[in-house]
Amino acid sequence: LGREEATGRGVVYVTIEALRHLNLDIRNSTVVIQGFGNVGAHTARIMQECGARVIAVSDVNGGIHSANGLDIPELLTRCKTHGQSLRDTKLGDWLSNDELLQLDCTVLVPAALSEQITGRNAGKLHCRVLAEGANGPTTLEADRILQDQGVFIIPDILANSGGVIVSYFEWVQDGQRFFWKAKDIQERLQDILINAFHRTLQFSLSKNTSMRMAALMSGIDKVAQAHLHRGLYP
Repeated sequence: LGREEATGRGVVYVTIEALRHLNLDIRNSTVVIQGFGNVGAHTARIMQECGARVIAVSDVNGGIHSANGLDIPELLTRCKTHGQSLRDTKLGDWLSNDELLQLDCTVLVPAALSEQITGRNAGKLHCRVLAEGANGPTTLEADRILQDQGVFIIPDILANSGGVIVSYFEWVQDGQRFFWKAKDIQERLQDILINAFHRTLQFSLSKNTSMRMAALMSGIDKVAQAHLHRGLYP
């Protein structure tokens, strides 16, 4: 229960925390999402439910854009239930994936393929927050460019970890033979990701390093501490 939407829901939870850190409000934010598969579609739906204005989404062929905000429930009905492509829905202005990435927005969520943001296009991005829903969507060269531009990056290792967390929840429930309600799963996921976000943020600030490096450092530190207290083979 809750596994299908977990990655997208996790992206939203950490994005809200990043916006709060930057003194921004999700309800006054515009969101662009590259990808409208499992991660992108759920991210779009939950972002809109939280009050954000989702102004563009895309699939493999390109995207649609509406400055006033897209009708995400209608898009989901047409694309997921009736099998229409985004272009065929005609619910927004058509644009290429490259054009979509360069839209002016508060939050950009690459939720499709790896290496979509490179040294070639990083300088053309106009977002305040980059939340990596996909695995490895940003190259190291692009990461440095975006940091220099002041873009707040939520790295993939943190942003898209909701799926594996809820997979762990499934394992726990199977072991207990006791199953949780959707609300319980969402609350536990939110607690874990909020704590992980702020732990990463504190590492970033205290070590004067990027959020990407801080996420890796935080993870290694937790494993090291566990080995220290429990031994290598508990």
